Amino acid sequence: MKVSQVIIIGAGPAGLTAGYKLLKSAPAGEYAVTILEASGTVGGISRTVNHNGNRMDIGGHRFFSKDEEVNRMWEELMPEQGSPSLDDRILQREVKYEPGGPDPEQTDRVMLLRKRVSRIYYRETFFDYPVKISFNTIRNMGLVCTMAAGFSYLKSVFFKRPEDSLENFYINRFGKKLYSMFFESYTEKLWGRHPRNISPDWGAQRVKGLSIYAVLKDIVMKMLPQKENRQDRVETSLIDRFHYPKYGPGQLWEITASEFEKMGGKIIYHAQAEKINLAGGRVRSITYIENGKETEMPCDLLISSMPLKDLAAGMNEIPADAAEAAAGLPYRDFVTVGLLTDRLKLKNKTRLKTLNDLVPDCWIYVQDAKVKLGRIQIFNNWSPYLVKDPEHTAWIGLEYFCQEGDDFWKLSPEELCQRGVSELIKMKIIDPESPILDYHVEKVPKAYPAYFDTYADIRKLIDYLDTIGNLYCIGRNGQHRYNNMDHSMLTAFAAVEHILSGKDSDRSKIWTVNTEKEYHEEQRSQSGH
Repeated sequence: MKVSQVIIIGAGPAGLTAGYKLLKSAPAGEYAVTILEASGTVGGISRTVNHNGNRMDIGGHRFFSKDEEVNRMWEELMPEQGSPSLDDRILQREVKYEPGGPDPEQTDRVMLLRKRVSRIYYRETFFDYPVKISFNTIRNMGLVCTMAAGFSYLKSVFFKRPEDSLENFYINRFGKKLYSMFFESYTEKLWGRHPRNISPDWGAQRVKGLSIYAVLKDIVMKMLPQKENRQDRVETSLIDRFHYPKYGPGQLWEITASEFEKMGGKIIYHAQAEKINLAGGRVRSITYIENGKETEMPCDLLISSMPLKDLAAGMNEIPADAAEAAAGLPYRDFVTVGLLTDRLKLKNKTRLKTLNDLVPDCWIYVQDAKVKLGRIQIFNNWSPYLVKDPEHTAWIGLEYFCQEGDDFWKLSPEELCQRGVSELIKMKIIDPESPILDYHVEKVPKAYPAYFDTYADIRKLIDYLDTIGNLYCIGRNGQHRYNNMDHSMLTAFAAVEHILSGKDSDRSKIWTVNTEKEYHEEQRSQSGH
């Protein structure tokens, strides 16, 4: 039997899932699978960075999916906790545990169950995110502003705008007033473009059915007795609990990589794929650079999660219109600054108990055009095990969006730390006298595939790539789609399914993951409590 040589580019969630699934599902010895990873670690943007015992989740990753296959893979790699975690035990919080599950205080290979709290920080006031119709929201907005928002929403119900931009997409679902308060500034920070100049595809993919109607529906559903798990049917953006690896998302992908290698898979680190060598409409080999040395590796199947822009640039033959579409695909880059301090100035005015009495948020969205800061992570609340001393310190991540090579990107770690501290003081997040005990900076290029410039012509590129019979494009950058982690995994599942079917059939299923509205609204899962 001839062994098929499979090359996977990228050891992020999509690439690792593809390798793991292929070796687990195929007959032993049928495929020899090698993953080329440009960096020295696995996980991509879903990695965890350990700095002096304090761990950073790059970008923040909730583990929640409405797909049963995704949940099964997570469960087999990291079973759900069966006993209280450190903070649950100290604070005596009630959490529904998995009977017979591992004890996070005794073992590391465990998935925690965490409460999701995300809020918007607007005019030094907290608003729930997603926006909720509640007494707290009305009180913070004030009666006049609330009435204006209500009338603005009613207008959007009866007078729909053409959905030819992300701005109109938001206004149709929330009204112009709430859009201007809670979406406009943050979206422009994220993309570096005003929402009126961004394709509505991003909203259709990331927001899906979320709207004032969905918020009201969720409120009613919470009031009704449910025999089945309520989270099975709610919008993904409205979930209130999620799973999370003890030491952050990178831990799960490190385990996946280990299991992949145990099955015979190989990972080559610091291997930058440079050339996609085509002949006769198929990929024949991949040329990569490792430690300055160029190596050509024969290839029967190529599964790529590298940016489409770079994939096309490395091809020795590609039509001009497809190459032009690929060359202009835009990305938004990302800088996160980890700051360790003893306390925050923000007071926990909620009923949720936390260690060190921190505000309970996982994320805080900064809706303030006066600062560049886009989002704040409080790592203590994702998992107490991310923080070396969670009872006496606050370990936070400041998230900035920029372009690789611009003035902000070029700032030194010291300058980025100073910038972050000054903005936190301006926003009254920390006191000027609060000591900064430690800091760390991570820069992530091509973090967010963007939906403007030549994105409108991406179909020309996709149509050409689909003519290459042994090439599969998966994952966020591999498809130039702002996918969640589970969606990236689903593209890998779809690619492996197609490979194992042995049929040269339509590949649309691989490209259409996370494009149907029903994915969020109708699919059921066994995840969550």
